[in-house]
Amino acid sequence: RRLFNWLKEKGVTAIVTGESGPGSLTRGGLEEYVSDCVIALEHRIVKQVCTRRLRIVKYRGSTHGTNKYPFLIDEQGISLLPVSTLGLEHEVSEERVSTGIERLDVMLGGQGVFRGSSVLVSGTSGTGKSSIAATFVDASCRRGERCLYFAYEESPNQVLRNLRSIGLDLAPWVSQGLLRFHAVRPASTGLEMHLVAMQKQIQQFRPQAVAVDPINALAQAGTLEDSHATIIRLIDFLKSRQITTLLTSLTHGGSVLESTDIAISSLIDTWILLRDIELGGERNRGLYILKSRGMAHSNQIREFVLTKRGVDLCDVYVGAEGVLTGSMRMAQEAREKAVARTRRVETERRARELRSKELALDAQIVALQAERERSANELQVILSEAEAAEETFQQDKARMARSRRADAGPDGAALTMEAKHE
Repeated sequence: RRLFNWLKEKGVTAIVTGESGPGSLTRGGLEEYVSDCVIALEHRIVKQVCTRRLRIVKYRGSTHGTNKYPFLIDEQGISLLPVSTLGLEHEVSEERVSTGIERLDVMLGGQGVFRGSSVLVSGTSGTGKSSIAATFVDASCRRGERCLYFAYEESPNQVLRNLRSIGLDLAPWVSQGLLRFHAVRPASTGLEMHLVAMQKQIQQFRPQAVAVDPINALAQAGTLEDSHATIIRLIDFLKSRQITTLLTSLTHGGSVLESTDIAISSLIDTWILLRDIELGGERNRGLYILKSRGMAHSNQIREFVLTKRGVDLCDVYVGAEGVLTGSMRMAQEAREKAVARTRRVETERRARELRSKELALDAQIVALQAERERSANELQVILSEAEAAEETFQQDKARMARSRRADAGPDGAALTMEAKHE
């Protein structure tokens, strides 16, 4: 006590360290009472992983946080992570950014996702979650944006090698400084240390896009509740900086697909679900959008295809037999094309027959019209000839009567029938 009083009299700001005793902050049990500010440090061991924590026990004359805060000591000093989230007061953007998959952008209203939003891609093993994340990263780098890729299951070289099999080469973006990998095993440190490391990487690199593959790997470093709280803080941290985030989540086979192991679906703005479709002795991938806040989106299932040219989405076949994908879809489409081709050939043949018949009928009509015209002309000739013959007959009859001078009157003119009777 005399030491503390003397330091105060001299106006010296003093930092005094001490060891905690059993059940007390200090061994003497007096220092915390005479000090103006008391900070307690401790080690916490969860799943055989140590985490340092800091708690402000008291701070006279000032408000302060009362929670335990994890902190990290590394080559750059001490990094302290607040336990509380950053709140719900971050700015939002109307700008849309592409996912890198054209048809997926079309399903998302034609323009992609909102900048600064969070996107979750979930599905069972082998459905293509990492491929979608890598395509998103590639599209961000092509726009000239910096991107940070957190990998918890594969090394950077392994990620780069595997992605070349689907036509994605991310190595040039790494060389240009647009892409940075942070790869570490989840069990190497505690959840809080992972979050501190991620925040430090983000603050140093200042990316516009972040990919975390897979996010539920962090559950290996702590309890489910701690994992959920850590991811909430991470998402809030990224949204406060308008960083577009894509998270992948592994769903175990046999579990409900429309849920996540770490219960973060309600925090996500856009949720893309990948699923296996088993049909006809083969497994194919299907994709659909479970939700996407703030935009109209498709409710249709698309077949998700990985090729040497990258990721592509195909329309599934929906018919009387249900939804068909893969070889069964191609076989059904081939059958439909054959039926359509046969129908087209039959239609063309029938059309040719009808056109020929039409031409024949037209020819018959022309012939009949010509025959009718000939008949009309012939009738006209006959009538004209008959009229001329009748006129000639009358003229000949009159001439004959005059030449015979038959029934002539006193003046020598022929008498008519009336005159004879008189």
